[in-house]
Amino acid sequence: MNILHKYIKRIIVLAVCSSFLGSCKIDEVPTDRYTEETVWNEPGSIELYINSMYQEFRRFQFGTFPVGTDNATDGLTDIMKYTSTSSGNGTVNILATEASRFNSASPGLSYWSTGYTRIRRLNEFLYGLQHYSKIADDKKLVYEAEAKFIRAYVYFWLVRLHGSVILMKELNDHTKKDIPRSSEDDCYNFIASDLQFAVEHLPKTWKTIEGGKYDGKATKGAALSLLARVWLYAASIAEFDKKQFNHDLLTGIPAGKAQDYYTNSKNAAQAVVDLADEGYYALETNFANIFQSKNSKESIFRLDFVPQLFTHQYDLGFVPPGDEPGQTLVYGVPTAELVDEFEMADGNKFSWANSSMANNPYANREQRFYASILYNGATWKGRVLNTTVTGTTDGFVSYASIADPRKTVTGYYAKKMLDPNNTTFLVNRSTQSWNEIRYAEVVLILAEAKTMLNDVIGARLALNQLRTFRGLPNTPANNKADLLEAIEHERIVELAFEGHRYWDLRRWRKAHIVLNNTRFTGHKISSMGAGLVYETVSVDNKDREFYTSLYYLPILDTEVQRNNLLDQIHGW
Repeated sequence: MNILHKYIKRIIVLAVCSSFLGSCKIDEVPTDRYTEETVWNEPGSIELYINSMYQEFRRFQFGTFPVGTDNATDGLTDIMKYTSTSSGNGTVNILATEASRFNSASPGLSYWSTGYTRIRRLNEFLYGLQHYSKIADDKKLVYEAEAKFIRAYVYFWLVRLHGSVILMKELNDHTKKDIPRSSEDDCYNFIASDLQFAVEHLPKTWKTIEGGKYDGKATKGAALSLLARVWLYAASIAEFDKKQFNHDLLTGIPAGKAQDYYTNSKNAAQAVVDLADEGYYALETNFANIFQSKNSKESIFRLDFVPQLFTHQYDLGFVPPGDEPGQTLVYGVPTAELVDEFEMADGNKFSWANSSMANNPYANREQRFYASILYNGATWKGRVLNTTVTGTTDGFVSYASIADPRKTVTGYYAKKMLDPNNTTFLVNRSTQSWNEIRYAEVVLILAEAKTMLNDVIGARLALNQLRTFRGLPNTPANNKADLLEAIEHERIVELAFEGHRYWDLRRWRKAHIVLNNTRFTGHKISSMGAGLVYETVSVDNKDREFYTSLYYLPILDTEVQRNNLLDQIHGW
């Protein structure tokens, strides 16, 4: 579902809404007397108010969080390498290699103040809706469901970062100067309760309501999908954390709750599958089409953009430099670890030890490879890419040899969400959609939850459904351990550049294993006679660092100092 922006009218609506809310000076109004009653006398004003709350999703579009650059969290992992060494474009590399950058004075990844500002706005909306609105009760429930869907999304980000956070459940909570953190378990249950309310009161589709006027808002399927994701995270922490990495009294989830939470995740994911069976969602046979179409059946919740009025700069950040020499930024590029993860078209694993594969490494790979990766010899916008060391425009540059090379340092470029038809992105920017939630992720959630519930047959069925639509044979995995490995593989290649890898490694408590004391690689390609030589080279100039303390990031010192009941996360 596209977020509000299919028509110019909706852009204007959001702009007007922002101005309107600003003129109300809500922050300056004492919370014991809510004076914006006029907002609630006009249904159109209520619509404007809730529509403006959806703007929070823009903060995370294209994986922008945490440092304001697209694909930033993937750049902290083994699947993407940022090209710059300088602060700004290279901040991701600094965070990836210097764990000391994470501290309570500067948490590195911070959303606390911004997140609670949005929660305040949402709680104001919920208060006004209940106390001042004159609309029918059924419509009021839908607005409440939308607000709680967005509030759950905000809290989910806060909890992923800190584990234990402050729960502001209603407007009156914001009048309290001092309020303590809630347990991580209570936080996840609160998020789930908001989403469950949204599930019960949001429509399956807005297309049939007033002629589709409101198409693009949160739906039952979006709420169920986010609920499945939330319970999967909670279950993973209960399963894998077991208080090994932090002794804070409020972080962690009792291990005994893991099976119940995996069951909750499975049930929510299955409910989305049931909606797919009703025709609301479906897997695509053409993987590339998912990211180029504004009508993909895989889209459950997405942001759409409007030329000239509502745009982004993803192409500028990731196209090969030959698209606009001297102008493109090339923030991040795929690692060799990611490229090697894509299977052959027949389902066999790719291996450099196999001479026939190594002699022609980009031939006969699965369709997701060709939709996700630009490689040496690939055709792109009418030209053949030369990513070798002698490639003058799109060629390889050794990492750290130039502070901001604006070229590949791995031998590859990220293709997945680029617009192959956009040749005017410098002037007109970009308008391809961002999928916050898509159906393939739900299928993978279902497979993982069933695996952890020891339903091997059910997990294989879910995983094989996805693989069939991606043109691959059934998985050979037939036990729990092998299925978990297969699911991790599928999440890497299926969800690459969609902002999941870093958070997967954290919830599985594998980040300190995969991302610590290691250096990731690229392929330096050079000519030898009539052929090519592929040399695996490090693309890090120092070891990566991920300490176990980073599973729960600190709260900013200034927030702790102003709240006498807010104690810092243990260890910080």
